[in-house]
Amino acid sequence: AKCVDIALSSCTDVAYTQMVYPNFLDQKSREVIEYSSEYLLISVLHNLLQGECNPDLRLLGCSVLAPQCEKDKVIKPCRHVCENLKKNCLPAFDAIDMAWPYFLDCDRFFAGEEEGCFDPLAKLRGEVDAEEDVPSDLPATFIQFKHHSYSQMVSTLKKTASKCSHIATTYSIGRSFEGKDLFVIEFSTKPGHHELLKPEFKYIGNMHGNEVVGKELLIYLAQYLCSEYLLGNPRIQTLINNTRIHLLPSLNPDGYELAAEEGAGYNGWVIGRQTAQNLDLNRNFPDLTSEAYRRAGIRGARLDHIPIPQSYWWGKVAPETKAVMKWLRSIPFVLSASLHGGELVVTYPYDYSMHPMEEKMFSPTPDEKVFKMLAKAYADAHPVISDRSELRCGGNFVKRGGIINGAEWYSFTGGMADFNYLHTNCFEVTVEVGCEKFPLEEELFTIWHENKGALLNYMEMVHRGIKGIVSDKFGNPIKNARISVRGIQHDITTAADGDYWRLLPPGTYIISAQAPGYSRVMKRVTIPARMKQAGRVDFVLRPVEAWPNKLLRRSMEDAYDPYDPLELFDPHAQHGQPEARGGSASGREKPWWWSYFSSLDLHKPLWLLKQ
Repeated sequence: AKCVDIALSSCTDVAYTQMVYPNFLDQKSREVIEYSSEYLLISVLHNLLQGECNPDLRLLGCSVLAPQCEKDKVIKPCRHVCENLKKNCLPAFDAIDMAWPYFLDCDRFFAGEEEGCFDPLAKLRGEVDAEEDVPSDLPATFIQFKHHSYSQMVSTLKKTASKCSHIATTYSIGRSFEGKDLFVIEFSTKPGHHELLKPEFKYIGNMHGNEVVGKELLIYLAQYLCSEYLLGNPRIQTLINNTRIHLLPSLNPDGYELAAEEGAGYNGWVIGRQTAQNLDLNRNFPDLTSEAYRRAGIRGARLDHIPIPQSYWWGKVAPETKAVMKWLRSIPFVLSASLHGGELVVTYPYDYSMHPMEEKMFSPTPDEKVFKMLAKAYADAHPVISDRSELRCGGNFVKRGGIINGAEWYSFTGGMADFNYLHTNCFEVTVEVGCEKFPLEEELFTIWHENKGALLNYMEMVHRGIKGIVSDKFGNPIKNARISVRGIQHDITTAADGDYWRLLPPGTYIISAQAPGYSRVMKRVTIPARMKQAGRVDFVLRPVEAWPNKLLRRSMEDAYDPYDPLELFDPHAQHGQPEARGGSASGREKPWWWSYFSSLDLHKPLWLLKQ
């Protein structure tokens, strides 16, 4: 074998630089490979499978068509990687009536680890091009204030979790369109598990790929929480001991990669903002706000846990969006913030105007007082946002205290904050952390110090209001019981263990708990102005023979539809193409995707047709 540089356009992003001719299919030149049906398949798979299992399948195919070569020696890809991918991706092929490609035969073209093999998907997990080593004699509190590439970010998060393994772990909520893991680092006294009455908090950064400050702040925050906990910082220890914290630094790593090519200091307003599918993630969530406005005029109707309309799935839904929605379903989040860039202000729902034609219209939620309290918690702890000068970045919002209702600033639909509030128990604000979207590296240290106190202060707000457990008279927890506050047309529901958290500002409230098959229980609760921890308010519900409240029954059925549209959604469905399989004879003979290979003449991939 003789190693040569890889010149195949669909394989230039593999984790190695040299390949060998002939390849494992005995294709002896670049031209032969590029005109082959195998190469055409890996080039179009992302379209055929609508992003499912890609770029994993393309990189796996490249490991066969462009085998790794080092020092004139060929290295085979690992069999276990092929087998795992086939297990996960075979349903996607079945969904479009396509056979598993013969050249991805795990026994024929792949090797066992004992034979010496390489993982062609290691790059997707950030295991190559990792962060450069830092000197070992640096103090435990050392943070590098720099821009992190995707692999450097993953490496830093994993190292941080390893250093604080008793209180931290990393996990992925899913994949980006180009296959990068959406990594989260979690801090808790029991990492990986929900604990009774311990509230769940999340920060999300880099939703727009070119707004990078939020991403870096969360990487620094993760390192800070770890090192300060180990050093015995009482504020940090109290926070982590009583809260489960989830940090997702980059929701749009594909967009970030594009923005990073322009480089720091380029204040780009467009390049890298959207995903690899050209979707703006903060316009891609279901529009539940319009439905909330429709319901607002109906007496007794609830403006919470609004189901996702089936029509939403007919549009283009990003895998990043679906990953967040499933994440929200799996963890009972209480409070959240999404970190953006381009201004210096904290905005809160609703983000969509109550009058669709009004671009700037104050459009409050039923929890206007709660959201103002939350937004001010971040703004007042930020030295620049709380500065009264109108000549600075964010100066337009000084008279408003550095906060504004989102729709009053500018109205848009499909936002993540409105979705959090109207579909789940989670309250989310949007923090615009600075006027420069991609600042120079030397500015990052100052930006961190301006935001550090505000980030901590906002996390601590998850402990405001009340919390408790709803159970029956035998002490069994009641899941999905509703917690209502008189005068606020928005309920929250109990988690699987019967625990709940209801964010509220100081004041006196009538709180009620109710569930299907149980009588309602009401309590009068006073939250003192100086109370910094959630007050404990438990409810014991007694069973009744019939549900007296028809509206309650209907709203419960709406909220917990067993036919979950997010679980049932088929990403491979050809929406809007009812005749994709063809009304003609030729359509019935060959699948709809056969047209992709029409240019191949004599070399059409008959091996993709199921017998």
